[in-house]
Amino acid sequence: MLDVQQALSVAVEAARTAGAIHLAYVGKVLQVRRKSTFSDLVTEVDALAEAAIREVIARAFPDHAILGEEEGLGSGPADTPCRWIVDPLDGTVNYAHGFPVYGASVALEVEAQRVVGAVFDPSRQELFTATRGGGAFLNGEPIRVSAVPSLTTPALVSTGFPYDKSGGRNLALVQRLLQRGVPIRRPGAAALDLCNVACGRMDAYWEIGLKPWDSAAGSLIVEEAGGTVTDAWGRPDPYAEMIVATNGPLHPELLALLREEHG
Repeated sequence: MLDVQQALSVAVEAARTAGAIHLAYVGKVLQVRRKSTFSDLVTEVDALAEAAIREVIARAFPDHAILGEEEGLGSGPADTPCRWIVDPLDGTVNYAHGFPVYGASVALEVEAQRVVGAVFDPSRQELFTATRGGGAFLNGEPIRVSAVPSLTTPALVSTGFPYDKSGGRNLALVQRLLQRGVPIRRPGAAALDLCNVACGRMDAYWEIGLKPWDSAAGSLIVEEAGGTVTDAWGRPDPYAEMIVATNGPLHPELLALLREEHG
C-alpha cells in the first residue's frame, strides 16, 4: 500500500532539489540547444535537474516508473502501477533568457490516477502541493481558486502557445477575449499557470499542445483547490490536446468560446 504522505515528501524533495539546481546555474547557462523548433530550447540545467529528480525518487521508490521530459521513461520498470511524471525545468525558454518564471513539476500517478503533485518556483520560493482528496497548499497554507463569476467581471486569464507554427490556432480565441475586454497573460510556464489558477491569482487558463509533464502536478493542484480541469469539450482529461483550467464558475463560458474557435 502506497504511503501518500511519504510520496508527497519525496515529490517535494525532488522539486526542491531541482529548484536548487535552477538557482545555482541561473545566469551561468553555457549550453543551450534547440529541440523541435528554433524557439524550443533545452539547457544543461534541464538534464541536471531531471537526473537529480530521478535520483531522489529512485532512492525512495526503486520499483516505480519515472516519465520525464528529457529522458522519457528511461530504464525503469514498465509493469508498475506507479508512475512519476516530472518536468525538471518548466519554462526553459524563460530560464535561458533570465526571465524569472520557471520551476520544477513532480507528480505521481497510481493506476493512471494522479495522487500527488508538487510544483516549486525557486525564484519566489513558492511550493505548491496537493494530494488526491487532501486539498491544495502554497508553502503549507491551504489555497482556493477565485470566485470570479464571469469572463467579463473581468477575469484574468492566461494561455500559452506551442513551439511549432500551430500556435496560430490560439490567436482567434485570444482576439475574441481581448475584444470583450478580458485581460490575458502569457507567462510561459504551464505548471505555474495552473498553480496561479489554483491560488486565485488567475481565474482561468487554457493551452494547446501540452505534454503530461507540463500538466500532471498542476492540474491536480487546481482540482484540489476547488477548480475544474477538462479538455475543450468539458471532458476530465488533464492530458488532452487542449487543456482548460478554471475556478469553476467560468468554465461553461470559456468552454463555449473554445468550442466555437477550436471545434
